[in-house]
Amino acid sequence: MKKVLLVGGAGYLGSILVNELLDRGYAVRVLDRLFFGDMGIATNKDRIELIVSDMRDTSEEIFKDISTIINVGGFSNDPTAEFNPKANFEMNATATKLLAEASIKHGIKRYLFASSCSIYDLGVSPKSGDIVQDETTEVSPKASYALSKYTGERYLLELANESFCPVILRMGTLFGFSPRMRYDLVVNTFVKDAISKGVITMHYGGEMWRPLVDVHDAARAFISLIEADEKLVHSQIFNLVYKNLRISELALRVQNALSLVGIPVKLHADYAYTGVRSYRVSGEKLLRTTDFQPIISVEDSVSDMVDKLKDPKYCDYEHPRYYNIKWVKLLDEINQILNYTGRLFD
Repeated sequence: MKKVLLVGGAGYLGSILVNELLDRGYAVRVLDRLFFGDMGIATNKDRIELIVSDMRDTSEEIFKDISTIINVGGFSNDPTAEFNPKANFEMNATATKLLAEASIKHGIKRYLFASSCSIYDLGVSPKSGDIVQDETTEVSPKASYALSKYTGERYLLELANESFCPVILRMGTLFGFSPRMRYDLVVNTFVKDAISKGVITMHYGGEMWRPLVDVHDAARAFISLIEADEKLVHSQIFNLVYKNLRISELALRVQNALSLVGIPVKLHADYAYTGVRSYRVSGEKLLRTTDFQPIISVEDSVSDMVDKLKDPKYCDYEHPRYYNIKWVKLLDEINQILNYTGRLFD
């Protein structure tokens, strides 16, 4: 049985990927520091091997008997990256390289890296609506998060050789339900606000573009890249996107989907400038190379999300755990307090 090392396997995407891998007969070893707890893998704990450790500090036994590494760990959005740029770079870039070097040392050939389409960000400008960027587009990311992901990509491609096959997946903005739920992703935010407030707010009037993909499609894409012919994917970068949508159109789609399940919601446009991102990307290369295509629509994902959020444990919509930056700030504050006081209990 092939064994996969899934770095960040208890996270928003990782917990979905655990299910998909197990369903396809893979053995799964999860490496995760459990910053957000183990809610994402709670139902699979007896089916996986869990190693609670920081991805920046790995030991030899982590790589034993592994055939493939999938790295979906590290910081995963701009606010957390800006909060601690040093830790962000260490996890998204430096640790990516260290894991690759360990892969080479232990003879693990295929290494899949979760990168981000935010690398293509053009900001709100005339260009952002007219240009559809692909994997050949020259990029020069400036933001801490995008730059760290891009640097991680460069490290991997520099290490590539006949014995080491890195594959990079630049993902669009994820959406959809996950047992390690997030409400700080645009579709999920819209659904949460609709249920809790009855209003969806579109910042900057919703004029910006965003490539989007459901989290389950993202998990399936990684598996397609595990199983693809090496000659087709070796040292390749692939974009993953279901659709490119303006945020205003996305809000309308979410509103319509919610109306079909009996949840009325109003739309509100806030035209204040808030430093928004805007970019469109092509996902054609992944389809041409592997025949993989995202299939889950925004509407279907919203309907599924509403059904899953009936579970009371996901209904505390403002709990910091569901927002990466709020949770990281809270943990940092607690850590500073405990540095003064010591452990609360023996």
